[in-house]
Formats: sequence, structure tokens, C-alpha cells
Amino acid sequence: MTKRILSLLLVFCVITGSVLAQNSNSPKKGSLIGFSANITDFSQPLSIGNSFKSENLNPGFSIMYWKGLANVLDLSVRYNGIFTNYSKKDPNSNSSYANEFEGSLHLRALSDNHLFNPFLTAGIGIGGYDGTWAPYAPLGGGIQINLQSITYIFLQLNYRASLSKSNLDNNLFYSLGVTETISSPKAKPAPVAVIIPTVEPPKDSDGDGVPDSDDACPTVAGLAQFHGCPDTDGDGIPDKDDKCPNQKGIAKYHGCPIPDTDGDGINDEEDKCPSVVGIAKYHGCPIPDTDNDRVNDDEDRCPTIAGVKENQGCPLVKEEIIKKVAGDAKNIFFATGSSKLLPKSFKSLNEVAKILKEDTNLKLYIEGYTDNTGKLEKNQVLSENRAKAVLDYLVYKAGVNAGWLSAVGFGDANPIASNKTAKGKAQNRRVELKMKY
Repeated sequence: MTKRILSLLLVFCVITGSVLAQNSNSPKKGSLIGFSANITDFSQPLSIGNSFKSENLNPGFSIMYWKGLANVLDLSVRYNGIFTNYSKKDPNSNSSYANEFEGSLHLRALSDNHLFNPFLTAGIGIGGYDGTWAPYAPLGGGIQINLQSITYIFLQLNYRASLSKSNLDNNLFYSLGVTETISSPKAKPAPVAVIIPTVEPPKDSDGDGVPDSDDACPTVAGLAQFHGCPDTDGDGIPDKDDKCPNQKGIAKYHGCPIPDTDGDGINDEEDKCPSVVGIAKYHGCPIPDTDNDRVNDDEDRCPTIAGVKENQGCPLVKEEIIKKVAGDAKNIFFATGSSKLLPKSFKSLNEVAKILKEDTNLKLYIEGYTDNTGKLEKNQVLSENRAKAVLDYLVYKAGVNAGWLSAVGFGDANPIASNKTAKGKAQNRRVELKMKY
């Protein structure tokens, strides 16, 4: 039961915390007198839910007196009358009424001027039941509703612990009451007239809020941070010190923007070529042409080798080299259905290696092809392996730098003759060598 009481008090606290105070003053409560309607449960003190069974309801009333002791602490004294035949000593008692007297302290969560205000209760009481008197301690809480600090509504739930177990059981006490203030309201003090002397404002000729005595520009409206002078372009430099008053700038250039001598949109402080038009990628310098072939490096596939624009900045491979390499490619032979190079291929491949070593800027592209005999996937693998076999020979046998070479297979794609004849198929089974810069 104790857990349920605490849960109920917590709900009251949450509700009250969201309610605004009625006024900003926080006086303690005055004297109140009032009446309440009560229900007392002597038979099920540990189960609030069972208290509302008709056989457990013992109605009654209270006459109450409340008084504020401090901003959040109240005292109450009450008489309780209970219509009950309860008797601890004689369950078959013919008594029909019980008297109780109790005094309690109530500690509120908020000052008294809040509309909803939860409180905790602790006190001492004594009751007469069928002629037997027994003391008890009311413990619990409730919520106070303040209506303009004149009328108060109190909703209470107390667990009343018996201090005489032989004459009284622990019990539950529910109460809903209303009180009215009987204190005389304090008279409000009469307002005191205050005479405000007339003070003449300081002279401000330009009306900018800075008096002439402190205004460095008394005839021109300005800003207090600049001692009354304006800053037309808002760059933090007052017009009187700004060589470009209508254009935002910086103090280093006396209020003018950072200059851009060559007009390329990159200011001189970030421009590595301030007198030559350039681009941001190269910090204000023009796009470089490392090999001076009139093809800038951004478009030059061979930026360190002078070439021609038609070949994207690379030199053209000499015609005799193209023909020589193409002829050597025709003398590359493999074992049937295999990627094993035949010895009669070595002479031609050594010639190709010699050309590459003489001009280290050249690159060799090795392309392998097959005829259409057999499965497509098998032909693809065979063409790749044959191209790689040529590359491996040039690297491991002829001593060519692997970075100069690339190999790829195309299977039976791109035939140069008909695959319907043995001669045509023989021509399609080939390795092509292409030299480029």
C-alpha cells in the first residue's frame, strides 16, 4: 500500500510542476476554517483497491482549522466524526459513531501561491471507538487547490498507523474538504510619490545617439563603436579612415579589397603569378606546358615529351617503326591450342625489345586474338594467355621494363579474315603489337 501512496504523490508532483504560479508573491498561508467529507477503512488497510467495497466504507466528516507556519509548511487541527460500529474489542458492538481529534504538519512541494500544490502529512491523533480511546499517527499526503488564496480545496489520503494495537488497527483515511480564510487581508501601503527631476539631454547634432562631446563626426550620423562616424560599406573601417568607403575591404589595404593585378579573379595574396592571368588550380598561374609543345599539361597525354596537338601532345610513332613492329607481330607463333611460344618467334620479339630499349618513351600494347573454333569462353582465355606470354617473354627474356607494356585478349572478336576457310582462320589466330607514346 505504501508504494501505491508514493506513486499517487509522484503523479501529483508532475501535474503541479507544469502549472504556473498565480502571482509572483509567496506569503505563508493565513488562518483557515472548513469542513470535509471523509471515508475511513478499518478492515483493509493494506489494499487501497479493496477499500471501495461497500462493506468497508465508513463515512464521516471533519471540522478543520489550518494555519500557515512558513512558506511551505502548514499546521492543521481537526475533529473527525465517523459513522461506524468499529470496535477492536467487540466485533459485534452496537456503537454507531466514533470521535477523533488530530493535529498534523503538512510540508508542501511549492510555495502557497501555486494553484495545484502537493504536500506530505505527518501528525498525531486520538480516537474513541466504542468507548475505547487509542492514539494513532496519520502519515500520507494530498494535494491543495488554491483559489485566489481565499478558498482552498484539500484532497487527502492518509495511512493511519495505530499506536495501540490492542485498541485500534492500522487504517486508511480519505478526505475531500474545503476551507475559507478568516484572516484579515493586509492593507496595501499607499503609493509614495517620487519627484523626477528634469534633466536636459546632451546635444546630438546628427541624431545618431552619440552626444557631440563624444562624436568624432558630429555632423554625420554614425555608429557608437566608431565614435559617431559612419561605416558605409560595413567592413569595420570607418569612412574617415577608409580609402574605399563604398567597397568592403580590409585594414591592410586601408579599407580597400585585396588587389587582383592581373584580373584573373585570384587576389594577389593567393596568386603565385600576380601579373599573369592564370587559374585557381595552379594558384593563379597559367596552365603549364612542361614540354613546350604548345599543348598544355591538362590536355597533354605526354606532358614531358614534346609532341603534336593532333596526337594529344604525344609524338607520332615513326612510320618505319610501325611497319617493323607490325611485321614482327606476324612472326609470333604458338603451339596449337596453347599459349606456349614457339622458338621461331624469339628473333622477332627480340627486335621489338630492341626498339623499346632505344626509345624508352614508347609503350607497347599487346593484343591477342583467336578464330571462332571452340567455345567463346575458352577462346577468350586463350587469347589473354597468348598476349601475356608475349609480355612475359619481353620482360623476363628480352629485359624490357614491364611498365612499358600492357597485354589484353579479345577472343574471337575483330576478325581480319573469314572464319569459314582454314586460311582465314589462320589469319585470325594472331597477336597484334601497337606502339604508342
